[in-house]
Amino acid sequence: MDRPLRLVETPDPERLARILEGVLVVASAPLSESELAAASGEPPAQVAEALAMLEERHAEGRSGIVLEQVAGGYAFRAAAEAAEACGRLFERPAGRNLSQAALETLAVVAYLGPCTRPEIARIRGVNVDGVVAGLLDRGMIAEDGRDELIGAVRYRTTALFERVFELSSLAELPRLDDLASDAEELRDRLEAIASRRGT
Repeated sequence: MDRPLRLVETPDPERLARILEGVLVVASAPLSESELAAASGEPPAQVAEALAMLEERHAEGRSGIVLEQVAGGYAFRAAAEAAEACGRLFERPAGRNLSQAALETLAVVAYLGPCTRPEIARIRGVNVDGVVAGLLDRGMIAEDGRDELIGAVRYRTTALFERVFELSSLAELPRLDDLASDAEELRDRLEAIASRRGT
């Protein structure tokens, strides 16, 4: 006797979109399509379809939160019209009120990272202990092993850095040659350090 054919259950796109929405709301960092597929147990093609639905649903002007592609994955952020109100909830938002010293240090780590405090200090020409500690506290940089020669901790930028500066990856950083002429000294210092590290 022939057994009845069973239809393969196809995932409900709306249901999957709600599942992904929940996962992204609780995620502490952007999640890639493959991570979302693993979390939901659904094939990548269906995940991509559900993400497209969420992007449309949570677009600027339609929702208080916006789904964006950032730091190699997907994440929610406050819509532009809600950003100021959200900022009032936090004493020290990660990307606000960064000093010139912090921005310069972030630039060094982003362009040369992973790099050590002594390397950053040589490039900037000043002590950077306090600035590095502050950036660690804000989650903009993180430890990334130790330098084999001197044993100093190396630092790299984080997914939060990419998210705050709206970068999909560090590859989106402007090239040093494309920066204004006042960046010439920084470029020279960066290149000098880079050549020393390569030897």
